[in-house]
Amino acid sequence: MSGTIAPSSGHSPFVRASLPSSTSFNGFPSTSLFSNSGASPYVTDQQPPVRESAYNKNPHQGEPRGQTLDEAYSPPENTLEIEVREPRTQEFGRKMYTDYEIMCRTNIPAFRVRYSSVRRRYSDFEAFRDILERESTRVNIPQLPGKVFSGRFTDEVIEARREGLERFLQIVAGHPLLQTGSKVLCAFLQDPSWNRNDYS
Repeated sequence: MSGTIAPSSGHSPFVRASLPSSTSFNGFPSTSLFSNSGASPYVTDQQPPVRESAYNKNPHQGEPRGQTLDEAYSPPENTLEIEVREPRTQEFGRKMYTDYEIMCRTNIPAFRVRYSSVRRRYSDFEAFRDILERESTRVNIPQLPGKVFSGRFTDEVIEARREGLERFLQIVAGHPLLQTGSKVLCAFLQDPSWNRNDYS
């Protein structure tokens, strides 16, 4: 039995023979592994697409660029960190009170120094809030944690009050209108000799 040898297209390493469709071997009908176009399904001239690496992108094409070392290690433009910590209960004559350390770290020009640490008691916070309300009519000043009349020197009550005072200060100190318009804000946060009577 003879067949016509088809010229190779270069796609398949095997020689393909065109056989009559009725030809079969061992009783099984013959089938072809090739499509009607004569190309092998296992060989292709198309190259897989090349994914462009992010490192090869042209910065002039509008793609976001990475940070330089100077940008990565330079301080942020505006930082403000407020902590109320180290509560300390003291005796004053027959009375007792608890005061708290206020730690402030910032590079905002409205504040006088970059780092400060002062101590204030709860009554100082009350006076400070009253002054803020008088001088800042356009800003809604948040409430302080409520007064406690029993068990106020227990660890649980002192810690709850410390957390409330810290939240209060973080809100008012971070307000841009208070930073630029309040006369009492920076002094309360940073001046060890702050006196409420100076703002009566």
